[in-house]
Amino acid sequence: MSPALSSSSSSSDHPILTNRKVVFLLALLCCVLWGSSYPAIKGGYALFNIAVADVPSKLVFAGWRFVLAGAILLVYALASGQRLRGFTRGCVVQIALLGLTQTTLQYVFFYVGLAYTTGVKSSIMTATTTFFSVLLAHFIYHNDRLSFNKVAGCALGFAGVMVVNFGAGWGGVRSFDFTLVGEGFVIIAALVLAAASIYGKRVSQGIDPIMMTGLQLLVGGAALLAGGYVTGGHLSGFTPASGALLAYMAVLSSLAISIWSLLLKYNRVSMVMAFNFMVPVFGVALSALFLHESILEWRYAAALALVCWGIWLVTKEPASAREHQAPAASVPASGST
Repeated sequence: MSPALSSSSSSSDHPILTNRKVVFLLALLCCVLWGSSYPAIKGGYALFNIAVADVPSKLVFAGWRFVLAGAILLVYALASGQRLRGFTRGCVVQIALLGLTQTTLQYVFFYVGLAYTTGVKSSIMTATTTFFSVLLAHFIYHNDRLSFNKVAGCALGFAGVMVVNFGAGWGGVRSFDFTLVGEGFVIIAALVLAAASIYGKRVSQGIDPIMMTGLQLLVGGAALLAGGYVTGGHLSGFTPASGALLAYMAVLSSLAISIWSLLLKYNRVSMVMAFNFMVPVFGVALSALFLHESILEWRYAAALALVCWGIWLVTKEPASAREHQAPAASVPASGST
């Protein structure tokens, strides 16, 4: 749901992080954290008394989350020995632009869209980020062209999005249950994230990924806060529960990004990225559990199966590619939430 990692570190430096059981457990933890963001955001709207149409307050809510998440990542980067110096003027401009697109613009669409649709549907539709990334990469990188698996995976994924939006119409006849401000904004957010992530990969060359992500989250979060407060937004209803939820949302973003980055740094890309299909699975399950949304409909099961199958296909690497693949990659678009 970005920053490229150096492949210079040896996997022997961190044997625990290359243990398959540990890798699987940590990758699943990241997917659970990202999947939990859907019910957490909708729960936050209720705890902070944010009305469905109150867009400015949604921006304030999102802004505080990402300012805190960015601060956590920067503290972690500094504690790990990174330094906040040596950035050229051009680099600062690029990081600022990344923050304004990958965080600010994306989450304007995502937070508004999520208010007008269910967490279950959003969990499935946000997975289109993977498919948009594959399609955009074909036109940008000469060594990342579309293959049969990628085309088939994208077709399955977008078919899943079509299926999940079929609802009961007049007389029980199936109709397309889709609104621009709801489901449409969620998909636009996925497209923005896919494009920004590819740009972030270019910006990240030579920059510590955690430092860069922390800075762009801080910039993007600050822009969300400014936009929200200027247009009349505010947060009310601060209680131990709402404060704990906001803190959890900031921690989940920073923790998941940090863990995922380390896994990608010391393991094969294909092995780690294959877990992407679990994000919509956990998103659907946790939305149903905490938001009491129904998932006992054929369209949800069919859409989830199609999307997960599509993600598996587009992230599946040929044997020859796996053998020559360097243990380096970017933080995935899954981190969007």
